[in-house]
Amino acid sequence: EVQLVESGGGLVQPGGSLRLSCTTSGFTFDDYAIAWFRQAPGKERVGVASLSEADSTANYAESVKGRFTMTSDVAKNTVYLQMNTLKPEDTASYYCAVLKKRLGYQYLVRTFRSFDYWGQGTQVTVSS
Repeated sequence: EVQLVESGGGLVQPGGSLRLSCTTSGFTFDDYAIAWFRQAPGKERVGVASLSEADSTANYAESVKGRFTMTSDVAKNTVYLQMNTLKPEDTASYYCAVLKKRLGYQYLVRTFRSFDYWGQGTQVTVSS
C-alpha cells in the first residue's frame, strides 16, 4: 500500500525558511515519480516541484524558482522541500503525491498532472 506522510509545516515570518518532509512507503522511486503540490484557501491545488527520477533535477513552478529546492533521500524513502525566502502568498496546505511511471510519465510529472496517490498535507503559514 502506497503511503505518504508530510511533516515540517508551521508558522514562519516572511523571509523565513521551512523544510518539509514526505516520508514514503509501499513503493520504490524506480517505479514512481514524486511531486509537491500546494493549495491555498479558496484556490485550486497547484504543482510546486517534481522529480521524474530520484536522482534527476527537479522541475519547479515559476512562483517558487530560486527559493524552493526539492531533494530526495532514497535510503530514507523521504523527499524534502526546502523553502527559503518565504512570502505570505506561500501560505497553503502542502501535499506530496506520487505517479506510477507509464508511457509519457515525464510529461505528466513536468506538468503536474494525473498523480495517483496523495498524502494528507501539512499546513504552512507565512505571516508576521
